[in-house]
This record gives sequence, C-alpha cells and structure tokens, in this order.
Amino acid sequence: MDQPRPGSAALRARVRIGYGLGSFATGTFGTVPGLMLLYYLTDILGVAAGIAGLLVFLPKAWDVALNPWIGSLSDRTRHRWGPRRPWMLAGALTMPVCFAAMFAAPDLERGWAAGYVAVLFLLTATGYACFQVPYVALPAELTADPDERARVMSWRVAFLGAAILLSGAVAPLIAGSTADSPGTPGGYRLMGVVIGALLCAGMLAAFAATARTPDVLRTTTGAPGGLVAQLRAARSNRPFLWLLAAFVVQAAATGLMLAGAQYFATYILGRPAATTLLFACLIVPSLLAMPLWLAAGRRTGKRAAAVAASCCFLAGAVLASLARELPEGAVYGGVALAGVGYAGMQMLPMAMLGDAVAADAYTGGRRRAGLFTGLWTAGETLGLAVGPGLFGLVLSVGGFVSSDATHRVDQPASALTAIVVGFGALPALLLLVSLPLLGRYRLPEAELVRLREESAARDDDPDDLDNRADRDDRDDPDNRGDLSVPTVEQP
Repeated sequence: MDQPRPGSAALRARVRIGYGLGSFATGTFGTVPGLMLLYYLTDILGVAAGIAGLLVFLPKAWDVALNPWIGSLSDRTRHRWGPRRPWMLAGALTMPVCFAAMFAAPDLERGWAAGYVAVLFLLTATGYACFQVPYVALPAELTADPDERARVMSWRVAFLGAAILLSGAVAPLIAGSTADSPGTPGGYRLMGVVIGALLCAGMLAAFAATARTPDVLRTTTGAPGGLVAQLRAARSNRPFLWLLAAFVVQAAATGLMLAGAQYFATYILGRPAATTLLFACLIVPSLLAMPLWLAAGRRTGKRAAAVAASCCFLAGAVLASLARELPEGAVYGGVALAGVGYAGMQMLPMAMLGDAVAADAYTGGRRRAGLFTGLWTAGETLGLAVGPGLFGLVLSVGGFVSSDATHRVDQPASALTAIVVGFGALPALLLLVSLPLLGRYRLPEAELVRLREESAARDDDPDDLDNRADRDDRDDPDNRGDLSVPTVEQP
C-alpha cells in the first residue's frame, strides 16, 4: 500500500481490520431487515402490504431524531475509553438480542403480530444507533490523513460487502426460503438468532480493536449549547450538507432494491431461492471493484469517482427495470453492474464524510464528529426506511395480494409490474436525482490538507493554546476529564 502523507502516521493493520469488522454488524443490519422484514410481514404474518410498509418505515424514522442526539452525547462523553467506545459497547450488548426477538413473533392475530414486530424493530434500531453513530465517527479521529482515511474505509467496505453477501445469502436459506417455500415462522426465528450472533461478534470486534487508539484531532470537547444549537452550527458545513442529501437519496434507492429482491426473485424470476444468486451478483463484483474505486478516488478525486460509481449503479438499475423484456442472464449482468457501482457508492461518500468532519474540526477547533455522523446515520436510516416504505406503497398501488406462509396466491399483472418498477425503475430515478446533489460537494483533498496545516500552525501557537485551555476550563469547570465512569457534559 502507498505511504500516507508526511506528518500522518499509518494506522496499524489491527486497527484497520478490526474497525472494518464492525461492518459485519452495520452491513448485516442494513441488509436483513431491508431484505426480509417486509416479506416476513406480508407473506409469513399476513399483514397487508401498505400497513407492512408503514411499520417498516416508522421505527426507523425514530432514528432521524435519535441519531443526532446520540452523536451529541458521545461528543460530550468523558471516559477513559474515549468518547465513542462506551456507546459502541452498549449497542453491542443490547441490539442483537432485540433483533433476534423481532423475528420471533408469537402466534398472534395479524394486528397484534404487526404491533409486536414494530415495537421490537424500534428497540433494535435504538440499540443499533448506540453503536453505529460513534462507530461512523471514529475514522475522522483515528487519522489526520485523507488517503489513510480512504484506506480505512476500504477495509470497512470490504467487510461490508462480505457481510451483505453472507447475510443476504444465508438469512433466506436459514429462514427456509427455497424454490418451493417462502419460509416458515420457525425458520425465521432461527434466522434471527444466527444473524443476531453475527451482529454481536462484529460489534464486539470493532470495540476491542479500537482500544488505545489516539485521537488525532486536537479539539476541545463537544460544541457548546444544546442539540438544537449544534444542529444550527452544522448548517455551516456546506460540503457535509450536500453530501448528506445525495447519500440519503442513494440510500433510498438501495433500500428499494433490498426490499424488492425477495419479491423480484419469487414473482419475476420464479424462484424464491434466486435471492441468493441476486445477492452474489451484487456483492461479488463490488468486492472486486472496491480497490479500483480507491485508486480512482486518488487519481481523479473522491467526488468524481463517486459520480462515476453512481452512474454504474444507475445503469444496472435500468437493466433490472427491463427484466421482463431481457434474457435472465442480462438481468443478472445488470445487477452485477449495480454491484460495481455499489462499492464506490459506499466507500467514497464515507471517506468524504470523514474529510468534511475533519475540515470542521480544523476550522472550528471543537469535537463535533458525533453530531455530524449522528445526522449522517439518521439520514442513512431514513433513506433505507423510505425504500421499503415506497416499495410497499408501490405494491399496494399495483394490487399486490398478501398471503401467509401456508396459502399462496397468484398475483395480478399489475402487481408484477409494480415489483419491476420498485426494484429497477424507481432506484434508477433516485440515482438521477442524487447526481446534481453530489456535484455540489466541494472539498478537494488539497483544500483539506491546507486546512490541516493551518490548524497545526495554530496548535503550535502558545497564545492559541492558552485560549483553548481557557475554553476547556469554562466547558469543564469540575475537571471531569480523568473520570473512568462515563459522564456526559451538560449543555
């Protein structure tokens, strides 16, 4: 691998790999509910498609408010483990249990079963936010070098792809989804336990591997004022806002394809088990393409490479929208093309996020990574929730007929059209919308290096250090920074 820029030490392989292992949790949780929860509600529990789509959306919408709040709290947390890792451990110990319980709905009437799943999904999303928000904030604090940050993201995306492939392929098989069956309630319960264990392992690995890593951003503690004041302050970071807008739209497109994969395999390709092959076509090319997008980002800049990756995904979605007119092989080829783009759509914006957060710290001198990543993960969660919600709405408009695990029904032609539109055409449209938003992100690597050097010069100025110490004393009059028990600064 290339050496990082002068003045910035390369991270040890243990840290890079261990941090990336956390994506076994984020990738799995981003995949399995989006892939199977809507289908579980409509085809196992017999919940109407419109109601099921709403139930999938509403608990995740809660995270839009929750994630920035958790990010703000982690910015102001004082602990000998650092501000992020106590929250990561809390999520690792609670979220997998709730996830397993979510797919273990007891034998209830359809309304009660839907309510049970909605409540457990809410609890699962809450535990996940406790891990994900500080986890995403870490790269900006692990290294000051933008290229090293991209390398960290490459490990994360590699494990993310492996998690998506593994969970997307294995979860339907454990649930009992075969060519002759959509799955069984007992199969879904077993799937919840197995996937929950995978979630826990990934979270704990990231928690352990990032122990004793220094914080390279020389900042004061969290920004002053309450959460509302900090959100106002975040508006000043224009590169972050445009990047976030593009990423939310692209997450909605990804959520649509995830929610539609099982329906597409069952009703368009005619084989429920084809979901595994669809995921293989999506993820294997993404793993192979990831080093190419890393090289492209270094050569042309991250923004230009991210636009190219988005165009690849768009082209693949267009081919998927023509599934009933094209040979089956061409459909799988389109999904593979989308997979090539997917790798860049994940790795490059995450590296650009780290750059935007670092630029904010260089210019403002305060720790706000948790706030920004809280907003980021809230947007990602919203997008991934909007996708299944939109797909459920499209199914409802198309006249999709719900059923339970023991009674299968034939779908009208309008429902088949709705599945193809939701899986291919709508994601392509959303990618088109995201391109001009992505083009408004303007934070070239050279500008980031300039800001870092100016910040380092200020840090070496004794007068500036005295001013910063005065600010720290005002923010922390009781000198709580050495406490080993987690504390959160009051605004």
